[in-house]
Amino acid sequence: MGYAVGVDLGGTKTAAGLVAADGSVLLRREAPTPAAEGPEAVLATVIGLAAEVIAAAPSAHASDAPLIGVGIGAAGVVDPRTRTVLSATDTLPGWAGTRIGAEAESALGLPVAVDNDVRAHALGEARYGAGRGRSTVLLVAAGTGVGGALIVGGVPLVGASSAAGHFGHMPVVEAQGLPCTCGRQGHVETIAAGPAIHAAYLRRGGQEPVADARAVFALAETGDPLALSVVEIAGRALGRAIGGLLNALDPDVVVVGGGLSQTSELWWGPLRDGVAAEAIDLVRDRAVVPAALGTAAALAGAGALAFDAALVSSTSPSSSSPSSASSPDSDPVPSSPIGARA
Repeated sequence: MGYAVGVDLGGTKTAAGLVAADGSVLLRREAPTPAAEGPEAVLATVIGLAAEVIAAAPSAHASDAPLIGVGIGAAGVVDPRTRTVLSATDTLPGWAGTRIGAEAESALGLPVAVDNDVRAHALGEARYGAGRGRSTVLLVAAGTGVGGALIVGGVPLVGASSAAGHFGHMPVVEAQGLPCTCGRQGHVETIAAGPAIHAAYLRRGGQEPVADARAVFALAETGDPLALSVVEIAGRALGRAIGGLLNALDPDVVVVGGGLSQTSELWWGPLRDGVAAEAIDLVRDRAVVPAALGTAAALAGAGALAFDAALVSSTSPSSSSPSSASSPDSDPVPSSPIGARA
């Protein structure tokens, strides 16, 4: 089937890699995301890294198989049908409205598929990682924020507004009264994300110099009572949210990723307790497992976006029209958000 270029565009770092059909990342390039310089500079970084990977691809594999396209997982609310950013936070100023797909396709001369970065991450874990072989995979990512995606039959659920996966904005009792960045209160991200763990430690009387959530976890490992309590509450709150998602969605497996998933049983134990407290009997024994691919998941998933788009293009009645694939206003895939399963 050839190879694809996968790009993972985050608020602080952008990575690109050469992705094989089995999800393996054969080479990788990285650069800081120049968010403060505006969307043009961010897009130039994406295109530049992808071009570096394309140039290095022949020496990275012995096969004569072609490069079939580029997949980009991008921060923000992304419409994969128009390949455009619909909205974004202040982490990427001016990013909303950027026509990622059209611009990158014009610059690189290859078909480009685009989706949200967390959905790309989920697709990588579902197809090649901890969810491999499962029909329905729920990814919950907990780190700087809380988010996720549902993969059904190999395809990310996008939603009518391309906003599916904002799991951090689910209410939990542990977060009652806490202000959320969305303007509401009581959402799980305000108690369970990394910055929220640090804020909770300080709010409850913890003293500096505890610089971040990593430092709170380090204190918890030493037995510090306040740090232990903060970590426990955060894990349990996220577990409650996952339990509610299990009740609503009934996936085959829940994969937990993000930086917090790499912490210890001090966090995982309360998380499992929270799941058990909320999940109904039919789903309470469903597997909740850590992500398997680490940072490679997002690149593998972005590559999968390109593989799927190429498969759709090759089987579409309109694929023989040269203009249909290159028009910036055309939908690169059918009504399914990224095309058929590879």
